[in-house]
Amino acid sequence: MTPTPILTISEELAGERLDRALASLLPDLSRSRLKALIEAGQLMTLVELPDEGEEDGPLSGQTVTEPSGRVKAGQIFALRLPEAESAIPLPQDIPLTILYEDASVIVINKPAGMVVHPAPGNADGTLVNALLYHCGDSLTGIGGVARPGIVHRIDKETSGILVVAKTDTAHAHLSAQFADHSVDRTYRAFVWGGPVPLEDRIEGAIGRHPTDRKRMAITAKGKPAVTCYETLARYGVPDVPLVTQLACRLETGRTHQIRVHLTQRGHPLLGDPVYGQPSKQSLSSLRGVQKSSALTRWDQIAAYVKGWERQALHAAALGFIHPVSGEHLLFESPLPPDLAALEAFLEQA
Repeated sequence: MTPTPILTISEELAGERLDRALASLLPDLSRSRLKALIEAGQLMTLVELPDEGEEDGPLSGQTVTEPSGRVKAGQIFALRLPEAESAIPLPQDIPLTILYEDASVIVINKPAGMVVHPAPGNADGTLVNALLYHCGDSLTGIGGVARPGIVHRIDKETSGILVVAKTDTAHAHLSAQFADHSVDRTYRAFVWGGPVPLEDRIEGAIGRHPTDRKRMAITAKGKPAVTCYETLARYGVPDVPLVTQLACRLETGRTHQIRVHLTQRGHPLLGDPVYGQPSKQSLSSLRGVQKSSALTRWDQIAAYVKGWERQALHAAALGFIHPVSGEHLLFESPLPPDLAALEAFLEQA
């Protein structure tokens, strides 16, 4: 059993944020870890210190879930530390859509909602867990460990194609191809508005957002990123594109790259819970019946995607050189049912 730390706020810490104060008292835990524990309901405030030897028994107190609250001298807190979990992902029987598999690689069509590998907040139910179960003894090992070799990722709420290495040799070859940008990667995206020109190359270094750590942004301190797009279809009312379907080809593969680049151009993806905040400002110059019909159709589309927890983005094609045979392989995936239904809805007059 993990001991329960009992913490008393000193005069020196009075007035500090709760998570900062606890970080001072528990230097072995990061502030971000303490913040997550507080938000998960693992902290209680106590009226008095428990008797010696009773720290790990049932404690009576009030749960605290706000890490930014200010502390007072003399406050007593009890922090529950969950038992440590194994760092080794476990095999899980999760259905997979397999496009190709041999002794070296496996190509997966990932659904939206599936995380690629375990991380804080997603300890299991990931693609890695599923691959460990599916591949079993056919995994010869990456770095001496029988695990799938993840050489690239797509966001949890993005669907589409990934290739995964099953051997050290395949992992090294595929990693080199992604590093030199020789892999063919094409996504289909539904964005608000009508990007101009119809085809373009977007360049903009991408790094962590300076104030919102869950977002990425175009920043001078970021890594070089290039997205090329071409228009596949436009939807809306006559002469007024409200939504556009794009084919986006990646020359680099930064986190949230397509989402950041298109948002910066003023065309966020439909359904994007992080970047997708569309604006009707582009319709303000319209007049009369055209403006009325455009606003009506805009509201219909917004209502259709309201509540979506996934961005309208699909990794539709992936091409690479097979690490053993040297053959160029190209895999394609049609739009999944939810995006195909969106396309049909948008095509309605």
